[in-house]
Amino acid sequence: MKYYNSIIDTIGNTPLVKLNKVTKGIRGTVLAKVEYFNPGNSVKDRIAIRMIEDAEKAGILKPGGTIIEGTSGNTGFGLALAAIAKGYKCIFTMADKQSKEKIDILRAVGADVVVCPTNVEPDDPRSYYSVAKRLNREIPNSLYPNQYDNLSNTAAHYDTTGPEIWRDTEGEITHFAAGVGTGGTICGTAKFLKEHKPGVVTVGIDTYGSVFKKYKETGIFDEREIYPYLTEGIGEDILPQNVDFSLIDHFVKVTDKDAAIMARRLSKEEGLFVGWSTGSAVHGALEWAREHLTDEDVLVILLPDHGTRYLAKIYNDTWMKDHGFLESREFSTARDIVRSKNGKGALTTVGKDLKVGDAIRLLNQHSISQIPVTDTEGEIVGSLTDSTILSKLIEDPTVKDLQVGEVMDKPFKFVALDNTVDVLSSLIDRDNKALLVRDENQQVHIITQADLLAAITN
Repeated sequence: MKYYNSIIDTIGNTPLVKLNKVTKGIRGTVLAKVEYFNPGNSVKDRIAIRMIEDAEKAGILKPGGTIIEGTSGNTGFGLALAAIAKGYKCIFTMADKQSKEKIDILRAVGADVVVCPTNVEPDDPRSYYSVAKRLNREIPNSLYPNQYDNLSNTAAHYDTTGPEIWRDTEGEITHFAAGVGTGGTICGTAKFLKEHKPGVVTVGIDTYGSVFKKYKETGIFDEREIYPYLTEGIGEDILPQNVDFSLIDHFVKVTDKDAAIMARRLSKEEGLFVGWSTGSAVHGALEWAREHLTDEDVLVILLPDHGTRYLAKIYNDTWMKDHGFLESREFSTARDIVRSKNGKGALTTVGKDLKVGDAIRLLNQHSISQIPVTDTEGEIVGSLTDSTILSKLIEDPTVKDLQVGEVMDKPFKFVALDNTVDVLSSLIDRDNKALLVRDENQQVHIITQADLLAAITN
């Protein structure tokens, strides 16, 4: 009889499938490494079992223990499967931008899920990173695998994904592309492939709102690159230890919209029902391949997960239309708003050392109700709004003699040029009165509620 002792024994040895239709006009052979054939329907099954088994060997995780991890969903599911097979409990923290399907799936396999806010700093005690670490400290005999900095993540791909691709392409692979989130997938696989064939070119797929591409190209961790985005499981606002930039030759950034549309194309044109970050990986890899691949080249793109995680989002026509991702309903973008100003209204800022009374006169002079606050080097460090000043002056009239830096609010959020008006409007609320965006020349522009209203009604 041929059978497996448990579901985790079926992890790995996923197939390579040739892409035929979405690659029209691209030279060479383009193959997809379809990771949703893993039992948890994602590439993260590989690292989940490896991190647990390495913790067991090290004596960190003992029988009856609890696995606690911050996850975008897929790593959690892989850990949950391993926990079922090995008799552990699971608690997962997730950012609230993750799909409801992911939360429901994790709960279906017996995990407790704690949902945390997305738009907070990584070291904020409310972030899903911080909450997972706190629970790990509080719960005895618990393991915090920390897929971001746990090098078992990279090792899992070095030992399995890389060898499988090498074997199945018979060493003919010339290029490898994958999304970059924790970094383990692309770096572990690339390390193996480059050791066996140094000329293999690796292409990392990033998203707008993430720091990876600029850091690779300049060595600068630019917090100005960080802003909210919708695509799940790709990009970061931190530098995980699993990201070895020396193993990633090039980065390509992909918008939320392009990623969503490519995921739907892969489903309809290739029969590959894939997740959102798969759309990112394929769109970005093909954009790069269009300029660089030759007839003799073999490009392998890793497809990380399955479309069932995104039924209420990118596979829901209403959701796609509401976000301006389907042509039947078009929205203006931040780029359109900036262009509509036609160079008028250069960004007005106020220094943090200026007196509040002088800042009020500046607001009145320019007929504006909100203004970014800068430090002595011109960096945006805060914001000031007329409503904030008014409420503080009512409480204490002497506030006008204080420096702006003593009363300012947090900086306005930066957004991507291609974010649509509906997405932008969802980011403006009581605590964030305006948005900032950099154009192609790195000039900063402000987008106010009035700008959004104008864009919707024009």
